[in-house]
Amino acid sequence: MPVEFQELLESSVLASKIHPVDPMEIAFHRLQQEQPSESRNGRAYWELAREYPLTSDLLAMSRAWRAPDTDGHVVAAKGAPEAIFELCHLDDAERETLAAQFACMAGEGLRVLGVARAHSGTPGLPHHQREFEFAFLGLIGLEDPVRPGVPEAVRECHTAGIRVVMITGDSPLTARRIAEETGLDHVGGVVTGAELERMGEAERQRCVRGTNVFARVRPEQKLRLVEELKAAGHITAMTGDGVNDAPALKAAHIGIAMGKRGTDVAREAASLVLLDDDFTSIVAAVRMGRRIYDNLKRAMAYIVALHVPLAGVAFLPLLFGWPLVLFPVHIVFFEIVTDPACSIAFESEPEDPEIMARPPRDASQPTLSLRVAAVALLQGGAVLACVMAVLWMGMWRGAGEREVRALVFTTMIMANAGLILANRSWTHTLPSRRTQPNPAVWWITGGAMLLLALVHATPMLRDLFSFSPLTWTEIAICFVAANVSVVWFEGLKLLGIPTRMLGIGR
Repeated sequence: MPVEFQELLESSVLASKIHPVDPMEIAFHRLQQEQPSESRNGRAYWELAREYPLTSDLLAMSRAWRAPDTDGHVVAAKGAPEAIFELCHLDDAERETLAAQFACMAGEGLRVLGVARAHSGTPGLPHHQREFEFAFLGLIGLEDPVRPGVPEAVRECHTAGIRVVMITGDSPLTARRIAEETGLDHVGGVVTGAELERMGEAERQRCVRGTNVFARVRPEQKLRLVEELKAAGHITAMTGDGVNDAPALKAAHIGIAMGKRGTDVAREAASLVLLDDDFTSIVAAVRMGRRIYDNLKRAMAYIVALHVPLAGVAFLPLLFGWPLVLFPVHIVFFEIVTDPACSIAFESEPEDPEIMARPPRDASQPTLSLRVAAVALLQGGAVLACVMAVLWMGMWRGAGEREVRALVFTTMIMANAGLILANRSWTHTLPSRRTQPNPAVWWITGGAMLLLALVHATPMLRDLFSFSPLTWTEIAICFVAANVSVVWFEGLKLLGIPTRMLGIGR
């Protein structure tokens, strides 16, 4: 191994944490461990004397080490190339040559660090790392390849109306290359933290609205960008892993910390912690959140729709002086079907295929909005109308009280199953949902039909429910009435009316 490279590698390790979590520092340690043991110069016995962290005005960190039986120190520094150039007091010609090399490496998407080294022969250490006489050792380029699923996840975000913004401490050239590889929109160019500082408030607001890539950004500038995005009316989700990211994570509507390499401070400040540190997990969480919200909304609409005929059948016979139809046992039967439908069937419903092709919803919109309530009331009203038609038909035919009760209750249970099936989706008809099966729906609706059949077939249960036996013709009438009460909604789906009425889809 060339001596120059050996010294460069050793200094990069000396400037890193002893037990690193940062992937770049882990790479330095791993490469060092692959070298022959005699090339490590007994560094395992060195003692860390002091650490000089990154500051807002100098993006470089140094660590001073004391070797055994010596009073002096070896100081290793790494950081942004321009910061290392400054520490080494390079002249203009040297800076120009190295800057060209740096630009070439960064243009290839590499994360480039400068490394320097200094020696101090005194036992005391200065207050600031600028006071050392550093010697420039070289530039190190690290490749952090974009994960295979990230470009597709970024495209999915764009389709879903989610704006993706890159805020990084890397150089503008590296940030631009990563934006190109991931498909991130960077038509607005790359804005650096220094450029943000020179902008006035109005110009900065315009920049935040039109720029998606920010480079060489300091922690306090990340916080300011989050606040600017929130002030512009965006719901912001911020990712980070370091201690310095904590203020921005806390300020964002949703702070997302890295679980593997994130610090404890970042994880405490965040709302969510990723277990795999993968951007695709965030997109998957958005998709899951939209599915849960849709299912919750449909379950609430189903509950409202179901209780319209339930209340109507309980109240209208009293109003018109007809026999009482529903007893407590009938309400219990309803609950046996309704509760698992809400807690299991709708919860297990797969997402609509175009769920990530919709724009984000208004955060101020209630889950049970007026439009959703109107659709639910229309569904419930249609069921009530068909059930009351069956009740009137039974009364008109001169059927007895027990027979009328059996007709009405059978129609209501069948219509209840129809409501569950119709509300699986508000954009796709039931036949088109065959490609996305939900076994829980069929177990619950099938179980309800089986229980209803047992009630009709068992004399003891018929007496408990105060029913009279029904003929096959009467059961067919109940089936037709139940289907009519919900099939109209399937017809509206074909015309796309619920989509426009409820404001879902594009």
